[in-house]
Amino acid sequence: FRTADRHLGSRAMKLVKFLMRLNNETVTIELKNGTVVHGTISGVDMSMNTHLKTVKMTLKGKNPVHLDTLSIRGNNVRYFILPDSLNLDALLVEDVKPKTSGTGRGRGRGRGRGRRGRGRGRGRRGGRRRY
Repeated sequence: FRTADRHLGSRAMKLVKFLMRLNNETVTIELKNGTVVHGTISGVDMSMNTHLKTVKMTLKGKNPVHLDTLSIRGNNVRYFILPDSLNLDALLVEDVKPKTSGTGRGRGRGRGRGRRGRGRGRGRRGGRRRY
């Protein structure tokens, strides 16, 4: 896996980002428990949870079941089987957005107005009172 990253450089696309682009594609998904699901992707989220429509689900050793919709939790997926007609080159190209630099002022909250007032006992001398 690391060698693939080396060849692609910093332009390597994460698997989840790739799957999120597969809306309205018909795929076959095999789950870790042996169930095979065939359907059209309606969405994939960052946890790789996959939402399908017009689904045919075949549990291991059972007859197929037809469903209108199905959601699969991402950690239950063994692998996706993609259609041969899918243009992988076009899907793997990342949209590079130019970074817009901010106003360039400060580094978050609470940096510009002194450092006093943290907790109890920050009076004239500053730190904790010792008796």
